[in-house]
Amino acid sequence: SKATVSVLYCRHLLRKMTCPDGKLWFYSNKGVYGCFSNFSAHPVVIEGKTYKTSEHYFQAMKFVGSDADVLEVMRADGPMKAAQMGRSRKRPLRRDWNAVKEEVMIKAIEAKFSQHADCRETLLASRGLFLVEHTANDTYWADGGDDSWDLETPERNLGRNRLGVLLTQLRERILAGEDGKLSGEKPPPEETPPKPDSDSAKGKAKIKPKTRLQ
Repeated sequence: SKATVSVLYCRHLLRKMTCPDGKLWFYSNKGVYGCFSNFSAHPVVIEGKTYKTSEHYFQAMKFVGSDADVLEVMRADGPMKAAQMGRSRKRPLRRDWNAVKEEVMIKAIEAKFSQHADCRETLLASRGLFLVEHTANDTYWADGGDDSWDLETPERNLGRNRLGVLLTQLRERILAGEDGKLSGEKPPPEETPPKPDSDSAKGKAKIKPKTRLQ
């Protein structure tokens, strides 16, 4: 909603005062910008299958061709477990992974930010800032912990910050009105309870509908 965007944008303005050189650092899956992390608790539906988080999807795609491994990663208890399973070389990593991993990441974030309005509004509220995944734990998807990371001088950076770059590009595409081209599918519909028999409906409590966790 417009109200939500306004509140988030106010928070963004406050955060902007502390972001160096027009950058917005993110890493944790908690807090205002937690949804930028692939570990955030937002399930995604891609090609008819539901993944607990975008991290589950990304890691599972490493093992396309081995249905058992894909299914095991999909069922992992939490994104950290999925990441650990995906990084294990005891599993058969697909040969073309390095060539397709960015395409897989784009599909993952498109799904998340098209299927979850709260994530989308938070992403749009970051407008005007370049997104940087700030951690020394990753030099490909993150900045490698480089406080002076700069898009204009890649040769000086410790990390490539590819997740931050892709999220920034996605935000600009949405702001430019290209969101209709996103690859995300609609999230699963909420389950509805069965209607009670007319003879037994009287005097009984109404059945509350079940809702899926978002």
